[in-house]
Amino acid sequence: MRLVAIGLAAGFLGALFGVGGGIVIVPGLVVLCGFTQRSAAATSLMAVLVTAVVGSFTYALHGQIKPGAAAIVGIPAIAGVVVGAALQQRLPVRHLTYGFALLLAGVGVRLLV
Repeated sequence: MRLVAIGLAAGFLGALFGVGGGIVIVPGLVVLCGFTQRSAAATSLMAVLVTAVVGSFTYALHGQIKPGAAAIVGIPAIAGVVVGAALQQRLPVRHLTYGFALLLAGVGVRLLV
């Protein structure tokens, strides 16, 4: 049931605000389900694949997608994923956890200011 709740929250917030993957799923898996940071990140990416396809299709029906911009962001993101996943396997879990917490805090502060 926890996984279902995390999925519902991620899907809802992803559709509403464009967030959900890393910001909702990773902390949910770590805190509520006891996943390690690495396992949570990997599981989140796989879950995001599914939600991205459905969300993209839904937004496309409403004419909200800009394919050129998506390609300009998405193609370099592929390289980022390869480098990030390789680096994540080499960093201590404690560093990953603190880095992720700092990222979330920084985004939160930026959104409030």
